[in-house]
Amino acid sequence: MCLSLHQYYTVLIIIALHYVVKSGLDAELYYVRNDLISHYALSFNLLVPSETNFLHFTWHAKSKVEYKLGFQVDNFVAMDMPQVNISAQGEVPRTLSVFRVELSCTGKVDSEVMILMQLNLTVNSSKNFTVLNFKRRKMCYKKLEEVKTSALDKNTSRTIYDPVHAAPTTSTRVFYISVGVCCAVIFLVAIILAVLHLHSMKRIELDDSISASSSSQGLSQPSTQTTQYLRADTPNNATPITSYPTLRIEKNDLRSVTLLEAKAKVKDIAISRERITLKDVLQEGTFGRIFHGILVDEKDPNKEKQAFVKTVKDQASEIQVTMMLTESCKLRGLHHRNLLPITHACIEEGEKPMVILPYMNWGNLKLFLRQCKLVEANNPQAISQQDLVHMAIQIACGMSYLARREVIHKDLAARNCVIDDTLQVKITDNALSRDLFPMDYHCLGDNENRPVRWMALESLVNNEFSSASDVWAFGVTLWELMTLGQTPYVDIDPFEMAAYLKDGYRIAQPINCPDELFAVMACCWALDPEERPKFQQLVQCLTEFHAALGAYV
Repeated sequence: MCLSLHQYYTVLIIIALHYVVKSGLDAELYYVRNDLISHYALSFNLLVPSETNFLHFTWHAKSKVEYKLGFQVDNFVAMDMPQVNISAQGEVPRTLSVFRVELSCTGKVDSEVMILMQLNLTVNSSKNFTVLNFKRRKMCYKKLEEVKTSALDKNTSRTIYDPVHAAPTTSTRVFYISVGVCCAVIFLVAIILAVLHLHSMKRIELDDSISASSSSQGLSQPSTQTTQYLRADTPNNATPITSYPTLRIEKNDLRSVTLLEAKAKVKDIAISRERITLKDVLQEGTFGRIFHGILVDEKDPNKEKQAFVKTVKDQASEIQVTMMLTESCKLRGLHHRNLLPITHACIEEGEKPMVILPYMNWGNLKLFLRQCKLVEANNPQAISQQDLVHMAIQIACGMSYLARREVIHKDLAARNCVIDDTLQVKITDNALSRDLFPMDYHCLGDNENRPVRWMALESLVNNEFSSASDVWAFGVTLWELMTLGQTPYVDIDPFEMAAYLKDGYRIAQPINCPDELFAVMACCWALDPEERPKFQQLVQCLTEFHAALGAYV
């Protein structure tokens, strides 16, 4: 949608969009309010649910404003021309009034229809002219039995419609009522099938790995929460998945790297084992551990600094050691305030290899969020929504830097981030993540554990990774932040994830998550990688939202 206002245009116009669907949802979005334009609202091309046939617009003007109203539809086979209950031109009411736009699908084809409502406004003179273009997308589905009507012209070219002479006939009204009843029946059947499917699943995954780390962190397992899933609320969910030849394809060839080759990658940053002192165990898995360590300065033994030390247990295989060293090099050589690459390594013969990273005293971000959730009841102000958005901005900044350097992370999640007591967040590699967070990774028959619930559809189906697939994972990470560390898609079988995403289903909006923030997540989950936002756009969008939150605190 686009909006242009003449610089001398001083008359207040309030235009609000109301969605009223069968579930009782009533959402409101203002573009101009109290003489201020909501530029954030203008950035979204909103989707009208298939069961919603009416849009209600509330408007009024402080002084005389004349208007002209017209419509465009890009697919007359799927949708009839919109109808309104006001004249095509006239004067904007001086009192708060509502007009209705009717959007009726023909039921002949399955299609996503683009609708443009053009509102031309004139204030006092023809020179003070404003054009408001409202763009919406509506999903239309084919009916089992088509009812033929001849009330509307089916010309497929785009034309501006004059609603003055538009009046639905009695047969058309009966047709609309029949369609509404059919949609209600289909909706109820879909709900019943979904409930039966969830109850018939043999395995429901619990929130992961918290029990494995509770002995060292003093955490208890949070209660399992059933997750809701939404369909037809994200961009392009009806787009068929084929292939994406423009994507940068990377295969996971870590298993083909030998231990000698892995050690060679860190040979230039290798240090003596004597410079490292291991203290407390921060996290522990089946074959790996993360310690709180002390690193002695090479030139001055009296100078020490704290560090994370990743290492393996005695029972770790050569493949596991090789993967730890290789994955630890993913961010090596990169310098950004929101990245945490390795600084040193110990690869002495006869000793288990160690990887050293700078220390962040609040540790793993996922465990930190869950700790906040546990104390939430006693201390609701422990962490604010503004703090969570600030964390998201930092992660987006780090990922934007990686995208500019053409580095693909392939495993962005809260578990692969760390945080300190100033709420500074840094992205880390995924070394040992499969061992420390085993419930976040699944093998889909290819002998490779992958973060299925964080992966884009093209990554699941075609093993294709790009900055766009990292954007998808960022959307899931943002969902983790707003739920304080819950596991996404916890009720969905990993083997069904690809089909589930292809059908257009996504995790629902978290409780207490603002609509604007969930809209950012939804944009990250567009099926077409080209239609997902870039990380730099996400940084700007989240920064503006963070500033807006600060204005009300």
